[in-house]
Amino acid sequence: MRARLGVRLVIIFVLGLAAIQVAFRPLQFVGRMPVFGSPTLRMNLGLDLKGGSLLVLEGQDTPTVQATPEAVDAAMRVIEKRIDQLGVVEPTIQRQGLKRIIVELPGIQDPERAMKLIGKTALLEFVDTGAQSLPEGAQWSADGKTVILPERPDAPQPSDQTGAARSLPLEKKVVLTGADLESAQGGFDQNSAEPIVHFKFRGKAAKTFEDYTAANVGKYLTIVLDNEVISSPVIRDRITGGSGQISGGFRVIEEARDLAVLLRGGSLPIPVEVVENRTVGPQLGRDSIDKSLRASSVALLAVALFMALYYGLPGLLADFALFLYLLALLALLSGLGATLTLPGIAGIVLSIGMAVDANVIIFEKVKEELRAGKSLRAAIAAGWSRATTTILDSNVTTLIATTVLFLLGSGPIRGFAVTLSIGVLVSMFTAIVVTRAFVDAAAAAGLGPQLARLAGRIVR
Repeated sequence: MRARLGVRLVIIFVLGLAAIQVAFRPLQFVGRMPVFGSPTLRMNLGLDLKGGSLLVLEGQDTPTVQATPEAVDAAMRVIEKRIDQLGVVEPTIQRQGLKRIIVELPGIQDPERAMKLIGKTALLEFVDTGAQSLPEGAQWSADGKTVILPERPDAPQPSDQTGAARSLPLEKKVVLTGADLESAQGGFDQNSAEPIVHFKFRGKAAKTFEDYTAANVGKYLTIVLDNEVISSPVIRDRITGGSGQISGGFRVIEEARDLAVLLRGGSLPIPVEVVENRTVGPQLGRDSIDKSLRASSVALLAVALFMALYYGLPGLLADFALFLYLLALLALLSGLGATLTLPGIAGIVLSIGMAVDANVIIFEKVKEELRAGKSLRAAIAAGWSRATTTILDSNVTTLIATTVLFLLGSGPIRGFAVTLSIGVLVSMFTAIVVTRAFVDAAAAAGLGPQLARLAGRIVR
């Protein structure tokens, strides 16, 4: 009996250490050398805690395509791919109404770059312009029959104009589009060291590209993004393998990489317009964290005092179990890569209350068994058994509710559902297993009278 109790306590001790390591990482390894550092909570923070960017996009109707809910959903999938390329942790993308898309990007403090990446249609086209080279920045008209050439500061200027814009009749003959790309990657040209985008076509498109370049050596294949010319290189030789590069127009490598991100994510099925752009400062998030932590600490302290004063020694043991519950909860959230938001903190506080409820139910059942005349050990065994059934029944209904919230909700609602669900599961474990182990250990240590007297307020 004592051996089994010892094993349980050792397992709980090891789980506690593991939870501290996962949640706070006080022990790290530099090479093979262990290094102890100051413990810091390792957890992803949401937009309301970490700060970041919030964008509201609205799908636009065009003469050829309507911003239907299906088109907006397809646009959301493309936007999600682009955001994945940004490396944003736990972004939130949800539809609002029929045409609007809300995008929350925790940690992104450069909304201009985010808008360029997310809101750009990114329709890439490889256009046959024959013997005509086009300058960077030239714009194709909507009907695809005229090219508007950019202003030339060095051109002779009329006295009342600042530049010379010209139009050129030239029909757009699309050879391939970005939808045929297999990959795109930003990099540098090995000869000129200029930023470029390497790309590769897939399947039949690669053969089409090879056949076209073989048949049009000496002519121009103009690369167009959203009707604007990026570059207009001349085909010098047959290009095999479907690979090529886009050069010109990139001032820094980040621009080439951003274009590669757009190409890998694909083009939006409909154009979108940014109708709201809001930046949540990290200081606001810091204030929210401080207030939430203060509120959580006060609530936790109040609950711990109540348990200790009302139940005495069992209440103190429950407080220790509650401390382990918090460690385990933070470790699981950190290990699962969950994002903590203000609603998520509310879920944690609510689950603390439910964890205490479980201990209260257990102690009250034990009291009933003691009043019925059972011995301490028999009362503990019977009380825990009866309370376990009640705890399972009540928590299963909570888990059903949180599952519905997770499936039907979005963003912060899902965060609340996740933290509450994990909290409920952990609280059941700590109340049923950990508190029981502590109480058994106290009984084995000769504290049975204190347990019986204070748990049931009955002197035996």
